[in-house]
This record gives sequence, structure tokens and C-alpha cells, in this order.
Amino acid sequence: MTPRRVFALPRQQSLFLPAVLNPFVQEVKLAKADIIKCVFRGIFLVPIRAIFLTLVLMVTWPVAVITTFMHPLKGAVTPMTGWRRFMCRRVMAFLGRSYYFFMGFRVVVKGQQMSSAEAPILAVAPHSTFFDGIVCIVAGLPSTVSRTENLATPIFGRFVRCLQPVLVSRQDPDSRKNTIMEIDSRAKSGGRWPQILVFPEGTCTNRSCLITFKQGAFVPGVPVQPVVMRYPNRLDTVTWTWQGFSSRTLLLLTLSQLYTNVEIEFLPPVTPTEEEKKRPVLFARTVRNVMAQALGVPVTDHTYEDCRLMISAGELTLPMEAGLVEFTKISQKLDLKWDNVKKELEGFAAVACSCKGGRINIQEFASFLKLPISPALQELFALFDRDGDGTIDFREYVIGVTILCRPANTEEVLRTAFQLFDTDEDQRITHEEFSSMLRSALGVCDLNVSKLFKEIDTDSSEFITFSEFQAFALNHPEYAKLFTTYLELQRYQALQGVESELSSTNHVSSEDNQEESISDKKDD
Repeated sequence: MTPRRVFALPRQQSLFLPAVLNPFVQEVKLAKADIIKCVFRGIFLVPIRAIFLTLVLMVTWPVAVITTFMHPLKGAVTPMTGWRRFMCRRVMAFLGRSYYFFMGFRVVVKGQQMSSAEAPILAVAPHSTFFDGIVCIVAGLPSTVSRTENLATPIFGRFVRCLQPVLVSRQDPDSRKNTIMEIDSRAKSGGRWPQILVFPEGTCTNRSCLITFKQGAFVPGVPVQPVVMRYPNRLDTVTWTWQGFSSRTLLLLTLSQLYTNVEIEFLPPVTPTEEEKKRPVLFARTVRNVMAQALGVPVTDHTYEDCRLMISAGELTLPMEAGLVEFTKISQKLDLKWDNVKKELEGFAAVACSCKGGRINIQEFASFLKLPISPALQELFALFDRDGDGTIDFREYVIGVTILCRPANTEEVLRTAFQLFDTDEDQRITHEEFSSMLRSALGVCDLNVSKLFKEIDTDSSEFITFSEFQAFALNHPEYAKLFTTYLELQRYQALQGVESELSSTNHVSSEDNQEESISDKKDD
């Protein structure tokens, strides 16, 4: 029986592509009729709304100043009580509703909001626009998590102070730990502090899915009330993602609409199990699944780090979406940090910068390795190409390099490879030995052999030592896997030859026995 070729590693279903490939892009194509309507309505609505919004701000700012006057934000901070609490929860909330009303928002609230004692934390998703601040108004101005720098912003900084936010500072190395401690303290205050409202996704998406929830809001292990947001409008003028309309364009488009619908639904609180109290990541997933089910959307393992990789991809002249890898899943499954993935992106860009769409085909893969297309190279390419579409994207490249190539870069494998080149066993590889092996094994032409030899021979000594060979392999892990793939193919072909020979021998023996049997019959 002919042996079947088996891949070195099976495909892991957990590393298949997500249900939504890019939740950070929003492409809104305005029809000519929509553009004309926006222009004509905008001529009348935008100036009128701008006047009313200015009047509301002129009233709101002094109210915010009075409310926060002589009230500390740092040090021994205590929750607002008495007249301050009334001014914040009643007057400021009323002015906030007026502000969104004059912008043209029609709000529908579903479900019932729990008290601070029943659900100390409100988790809101999906986060898709700067207009999402309306949920703070509807929820009665709960505390939020805000950067310290926001407090210094003219006018807006005073509004933020009214919320008594949990402050995050980029300059403080202990900021993340202090923020979690403050959230934990307020969440376990027994209702003394107002609820804490968080957007656990940490960045804006296009609402097509729920991405990874950050764990900060789930560390205290207290009941969390999920709050889902919807914008059921025929024309989407609110979604603000990394790729799409600018904030100014969205604001003008929204102000040019007769009204903008928004639905805010308070779901029943989710109480963590004992296991989820110990592992906030499990609690975050549970809450996310509840919200995804209510919204009827899938979940993915994208996170804010994917956005950073998108920006890096753009800086490397790749399409921005090329940087998307579902960072949470990739980092956990492959034990990679952001810096590791960023470094791999730079390596990928070196190959794919001239490719359309940021995907590598087998010709470009071979050109990067300075090798011709051979059976060993084709098999290595197939191992990288997880979806079998004939190209390698960055996600497949990261998985391939980490799972396939780096494990092949062991000293034992490198020693075997070095000895295969070093035919005279003098512990160094000459140009003749190097070219002879590559020509016979992979069919590399002399020109490419010379380029590759010079790249490995860093000290220009006209021969390659093991340390040079090893250093090159560590920086170019694809070659180590290519070598092991070549050896596997050689063994496979040898096994095929042996079985074929055995099959032929058995066939001849069978014919000989048959002839002997016939001759015996004749003799009889």
C-alpha cells in the first residue's frame, strides 16, 4: 500500500479565522439622494442646533463649576453628597439630556437599571462612537474611567469632574494597578459610591461583533449589569472606527438628520461564580456572551492591540487590515507579547511590501528566501497557507513562524543541517560545499547561492562557521523548517521506493510460484 504523506502538525480549529475579519472598519456609501438631503437639511438644521447646543453649554459649564468647587479629585476622595449630589444627578443629567435632544437624538430605554448596591458596575457594549456618552446621561451620570489629562481640557474637563471618575495616568507606572484597586474599592462600598460605567472593549468597533473585554471591571468579582446599545437608523452617521468617516464628518452628518434613533437596553445583572471571582477573564467572557446573545452578533478575540498593529501595518506601507491577527487569541495560544508580534509584522512587511493586498504568493515567498520553487518549498508554503487560498496573510505568517519554524530551530536540527553541508567534516562550510548541496537538494542557481552565502558569512571569511549558520537560522526560522521539510520528503520518497521494490519483489515471487505450479502439473 502506498504511504500517505502526513503534515507535521494538524490544523488547530481554535486558530481558524474569526466570524468578523475586521471590526474596525466602517464603509458607508452615501447615495446621491442622501447627499442632497443632508446638504439641504444641514443648511437649516446645523445652524439652529449649533445655537441651542451653545446655549446649553453656556448653562452647563457654570453649573459644573459650582458642583465641583472645592471638591477634591485626588487624595482622600469621598463620594458627592447633599446638594452636590443633587446638582450632579438631577441638574447636570437634565442638561445632558437637553444637549442630546437638541442634537436630534431619540432615545428608547429598555429594561430596568439596578441600584449601585445591586450591581456596582455597568458594562456597556458595543462601543462604536463618541456619541455613546449618551448612556452616561441615561444611567444618571455614574462614575467612569478617564485619563488624568482629560481634566485639564477646557469646558469638557469640568463635566468630567462631575462624574468623579477613576483616573488613569500614562506617566504613572503603577496606574493600572491603582485603577483596578480604586474600581475594587468603589464597587465594594455597599452603595456609597455611584455605579461605575465602563466600556470593556476599550476601543470603537463597527458593532458587527463584540471583541475581547478588558478584565479591569471584572476583577472585583461583584455583580455586573450588562448594557447594550443599538443605533437602528437607515443611514449610519454615528459609527466612528479606525477606518471610515472622520469625527467632524460624522458630527455634521448626524446634525443634518431629522433625528437619530438610539436604543439602550439594561439586561439583568450577571453574578460571578466562585471560579469566575478567581479568574476575571472567565467572568468577562460570560458577560460578553450574554450581551452578544442579546444583540445577535458573534464574538471575536480582537482587541485594542489589533488597532495598534493596524497603524503599524500602515506605517510599513501595508494595507491597515493586514495587521489584524485577533491579538488576544494569538498571544495566548502562541505565548506572544505585542512586541513579538510587531517584530513579526516587520518581517512580514519585508516580504509583502510589494504585494497587492498585503498577501504573499508562492513566487514571492520563494523570492524572499532566494530559493526556486521546489517540492520542499511548496510543502512549506502549504503549511503556512492555512485556508488554502494560495496566499499567506500576516495572521498565517505569525502562526506559521511560531508553530512550524521556531520549534524546528533546535540545536540538534541545526547541527544535522550543518553536517549535511559540511561534507569534509572540517567544521566549516565552503562556498563549493554550500552551492553543491543547495543545487542538488533545492535546485538553487549559482547567483542565488552566492547571495545567500554572503548573507550568512557575516565576517566575509569565505566560509561559514556553525555560529554564523546558527545566527542566520535564528533570524530566518523559515530555512530551518524548509530543511526539516526537505528531510521528511526525502524519507517519504525513500519509503515509497522501498515499498515499491517490495511490491515488485512480491509480484515476481508470485509469478515464479505460479510458473512452478504449472510446471508441476505438466510433470504430473
